[in-house]
Amino acid sequence: METVVQQLQGVPINHYLIFCAIIFAIGVMGVLIRRNVIIIMMSIELMLNAVNLLLAAFSVQHGDSSGQVFVFFIMALAAAEVAVGLAIIIMVYRNTKSVDIDSLNKLRW
Repeated sequence: METVVQQLQGVPINHYLIFCAIIFAIGVMGVLIRRNVIIIMMSIELMLNAVNLLLAAFSVQHGDSSGQVFVFFIMALAAAEVAVGLAIIIMVYRNTKSVDIDSLNKLRW
């Protein structure tokens, strides 16, 4: 039997699981395949958003708000990661005139 929360929401938790798995897989493929640092950072953000959506879905299903609190902390972590990452990308671009990941090897001693 479905719980009252599932009946009110209208979307079963399995659909959230499948959707988040697809989004997370797209993010992993972006990190592994692409060579552009900006696209790699966007792929990491995509993976974090997939986890956030799944935490929120499980939080609603179980009627507990602790998952939504974790989502808030992950969003704060993602914002900090973007700020530091963009600063590093700007520094790399100023030194190498490229945002390709292979250009980072030129920064070694």
